[in-house]
Amino acid sequence: MPNIEDYLKKADKVYDRIAAVHDDKLELWIDHVVFTWQWWLGVFLTVIPWVIWFYVRKKDSTFRLITAGMFVIIISSWLDFVGVVRGFWHYNYDVIPTLPAFIPWDFTLLPVTVMLFLQFKPQMNPLIKGIVFAALSSFVGEPLFVWLKVYEPEKWKYIYSFPILICIYLIAYFISKRNEFEKIKND
Repeated sequence: MPNIEDYLKKADKVYDRIAAVHDDKLELWIDHVVFTWQWWLGVFLTVIPWVIWFYVRKKDSTFRLITAGMFVIIISSWLDFVGVVRGFWHYNYDVIPTLPAFIPWDFTLLPVTVMLFLQFKPQMNPLIKGIVFAALSSFVGEPLFVWLKVYEPEKWKYIYSFPILICIYLIAYFISKRNEFEKIKND
């Protein structure tokens, strides 16, 4: 059986290294990222799509759309975090240096695009819309961010994102079609 004290000492050393790496990242971000045009682009892409969505959304579907959008934010952020930590890709121009994922992509572009796809032409086949969403994200969005030097795939190919994004869209679609949540009953 492992010794708990040995584990705790090793864990403390790992966390100290993580904190040191984050300090290095913050210093690099302050010296080379913040207020660059790429940083401003990230800020713009984080805010403006939400403003546009706020005005074009179907007001009576706001909660339904936000619920689906929150799913997209949670799953895309988690997958992005895993991809960065595993060395599949990295970002050069984070809006905020404390998160290892790209906020404009995970918190704005993906969820807002999904919510707009869900809202417009709701009678259209969701699989077709999911394929279009995934194709635009994988084969237009990702290469564009590579060209802008914001995103650097290391051990990742655009085609890998394609089926994942189809699944994300289809699950968001499923979530958006729920009629209501079951009420909480008194004991």
